[in-house]
Amino acid sequence: MLALLHTSPLHVPVFDALRDAHHPGLELRHSVIPDLLSRARLEGPEAVAEDVTAALRQAAAPGVQAVLCTCSTIGEVAERAAARVGVPVIRGDRPMAAAAVAAGPRIAVLATVESTLPPTLALLDDEARRADRPIRARAELVPDAWTRFGAGDIEGCARLVAAAADSVRDADVIVLAQASMTSAANLTTTTVPILSSPRPGLAAGAAAVGRGSARAPVGYTGQ
Repeated sequence: MLALLHTSPLHVPVFDALRDAHHPGLELRHSVIPDLLSRARLEGPEAVAEDVTAALRQAAAPGVQAVLCTCSTIGEVAERAAARVGVPVIRGDRPMAAAAVAAGPRIAVLATVESTLPPTLALLDDEARRADRPIRARAELVPDAWTRFGAGDIEGCARLVAAAADSVRDADVIVLAQASMTSAANLTTTTVPILSSPRPGLAAGAAAVGRGSARAPVGYTGQ
């Protein structure tokens, strides 16, 4: 079983659909806590670090082999909390960041929430150091897109993000910094590769579950 920590209920069907398409048989356990993102946007991710840890520990119920944090704003504090959770904690946007660094040095980052930009840029720098590759990442906030997403206008948000992606020039790859932006990739006309976090993040979570299951003895409950 893989537990997922979300900050929007709209992510639940996205990850369920990805599971059905690519990881049949993987059991998902969703926890949705919008307040973590709301507070992180106002006070910064560090302000919610203890609450993120508590949420991850609660998500790691008996039978759970790993927890996937799907929110990029709190991804860094979630990753740091792993030692206190008891099971692997997967930062959902790290596999995407690694793929972006491998794609080329010129990385354009799009986000709909300003609080996402610093942790995403720091993550790209971290992956660049790990890969020993120089990068030049630049970031852009898509105006009004988050307001539409928060109002339930997923298509309207996606159209704004797609338009921003189509306007990107001189980039080797475009990174959609938040899971909520994923559907925009289907509306773009740009030839620049576009990366989003849900599919590779879920794949990393599924791999962690597989490793945990392989290590667990008969009767293991995850405690």
